[in-house]
Amino acid sequence: MAEKSTESGRGAGGAGDLPASIEAAWGLRERPAKGPKPGLSLERIVAAAVAVAAAEGLAAVSMGRVAQELGASTMSLYRYVSAKDELYVLMHEAAIGPPEPLAALASGAGWRAALTEWAWAQRERFLRHLWVLRIPVGGPPATPNSLAWWELGLQALEGSGLSEGDKISVILLVANFVRSEALLMSDLAAAVAARGVPAEEVVAGWERTLKRLVDPARHPALSRLLASGVMGQPDEPGYDFAFGLDRLLDGVEVLVRRTAAGG
Repeated sequence: MAEKSTESGRGAGGAGDLPASIEAAWGLRERPAKGPKPGLSLERIVAAAVAVAAAEGLAAVSMGRVAQELGASTMSLYRYVSAKDELYVLMHEAAIGPPEPLAALASGAGWRAALTEWAWAQRERFLRHLWVLRIPVGGPPATPNSLAWWELGLQALEGSGLSEGDKISVILLVANFVRSEALLMSDLAAAVAARGVPAEEVVAGWERTLKRLVDPARHPALSRLLASGVMGQPDEPGYDFAFGLDRLLDGVEVLVRRTAAGG
């Protein structure tokens, strides 16, 4: 079991030391002694910050705003959280949470079914907490829940025959696709909300605009697309994500077969 840090400067830059945010996420930092504000805790601070982000977006989160929500002074928060970046890491950890066991793994359905389930589960967490996607990626996963997601993804690839290096490359590929698609959905949802009209009306307006601007001589492919009428046909929820994920996994399946053949 890892020892708790008792040095005030630990995590600030010594060789081999953990960053302060990672120490906090793993509970490796000594809790501050009881202060003048009864009931203040790291858990309450993180929960208040998550509530602000969920209601108003990540940009609304500041140490001062969180302190206001808790009825505490801003400086009192710094006894528990050293900086806003550290708070972001803990907010991400709390919002995303640990993964659920994969039914496909339990049933032996194979690597593709398991990795598909893993990707959809990640997407669901992101869509439930879209503000998480606005947190800058500060490095590879190192918090308990983020490592649990990676562990489950790697378990999904057991039996694929891929090397450990290829497995982690596949996990990165799929995870980046999930995050990118969820971020796009978040941006589109924000744009629709800003317009104040249903999404169908926004798409119909865009199609009308394209029809006015597209010239068959300059844009023959776009002209054929518009003439097909496919732009006005509603997709099933999650269709584009399912399509993209299937095409990604088609490529991974080629790699799996090539590896099995000794290629």
